[in-house]
Amino acid sequence: MVNPAKLSFMWKSILDFYRVSQPKLCNGEGISEQKRRLRRLQWSTFLTATIGYGLYYVCRLSLNVVKKPIVEEGIFSETELGIIGSVLFFTYAIGKFTNGFLADRSNIRRFMSTGLLVTALVNLCLGFVHSFLLFAILWGLSGWFQSMGAASCVVGLSRWFTDKERGSFYGFWSASHNIGEALTFIVVASLVSALGWRFGFLGAGLVGLLGTLIVWRFFHDTPQSEGLPPVNVPNVEKVKSEAEADAFNRAQKAVLRNPAIWILALSSACMYVSRYAVNSWGVFYLEAQKGYSTLDASFIISIASVCGIVGTMFSGVISDKLFGGKRNMPALLFGLLNVSALCLFLLVPGVHLWVDVLAMILFGLGIGVLLCFLGGLMAVDIAPRNASGAALGVVGIASYVGAGLQDVMSGLLIEGNKRMVDGVEVYDFTYINCFWIGAAVLSVLLALLVWKAGTRAG
Repeated sequence: MVNPAKLSFMWKSILDFYRVSQPKLCNGEGISEQKRRLRRLQWSTFLTATIGYGLYYVCRLSLNVVKKPIVEEGIFSETELGIIGSVLFFTYAIGKFTNGFLADRSNIRRFMSTGLLVTALVNLCLGFVHSFLLFAILWGLSGWFQSMGAASCVVGLSRWFTDKERGSFYGFWSASHNIGEALTFIVVASLVSALGWRFGFLGAGLVGLLGTLIVWRFFHDTPQSEGLPPVNVPNVEKVKSEAEADAFNRAQKAVLRNPAIWILALSSACMYVSRYAVNSWGVFYLEAQKGYSTLDASFIISIASVCGIVGTMFSGVISDKLFGGKRNMPALLFGLLNVSALCLFLLVPGVHLWVDVLAMILFGLGIGVLLCFLGGLMAVDIAPRNASGAALGVVGIASYVGAGLQDVMSGLLIEGNKRMVDGVEVYDFTYINCFWIGAAVLSVLLALLVWKAGTRAG
């Protein structure tokens, strides 16, 4: 029998391990030295969040590079791959919602390290799994632990940077997923082309283990845990009393009652349909519809990731400097750019490398900005400051439910419109085109509904 006392002790030990770090006493250093050390730790936390979350993405997107080889070997069908992909999105959505709330109250260094470690280990296992059920379970498990990354990073930015700095640093940090995508579509695709699809998962897993070590060493929990005064109050204060706990609860409930945040969440969900349509099926589409090789197709899709870095890095700076911190106008402009890029990618007949490259440049720029605004910052601006993780959680669960439904629908539509012509598989992507472009249009329309939503102090 399980000893209740031991079980209680183990549970308490786990909770204690993930609690916000205890404040340390200041070591008596001067104001100037304190400021220099604060700045050094701020940059350490910011750069580690950017690199670490980028490596999260390498572990998350590894499957997207190997879909065509897996289908060709007869291991899984397109529909089965769509279901497997959707499992990650659904578990990620649930995890992002719950972990958004948990991260507000957690030691984010340990929280983020745990998520990356588990998803790396899952990738190391997947190259040896041929069972559809086991593969889906492992990929879904990876999805839940993947959700620990973004929440940790956003809470870290809230703890270490002032409100005036947050928009710019958030924009630069948001480029981390583009870095991860580019690494996936170049490094993992090269391994797959040279050694086979199984080595794609192996390479992603090893990259994830390296990232875990980086996060554990250079990511920091709170300024107080380093013997420094808090940067923001009350965001980074440890919950010590019932009054403070009640303040957190009221702030997080306010997020759930705010209709503007839910509209933004739906807009983000539709944007994620178009985003992951290209990320999840773009390589497959270029191989099946236009005849590119795995490496060439991955290179074309990676262009969107690289260009997304530019859009994401400067999105916060542009909105802060040119639009007085307002995100609505750039969100509209880049939403229309996203629609135009998809039309160019999917509707131009024939095979033209320069057209596909141009489409991915525009798509990357558009999605890069939209991920920063619709994917989090607009909701964080509206939410109380001590509930930024909760606001990200609401948007996150809607976004990844949209991405999951996209993967299932795309897999069904791709396999359902496949036929054999002279012994060769031929795909009809007509319905896919309508689905992907329509979602991008709907995202723009929904974002217009919160045009005048204001910032709420907290």
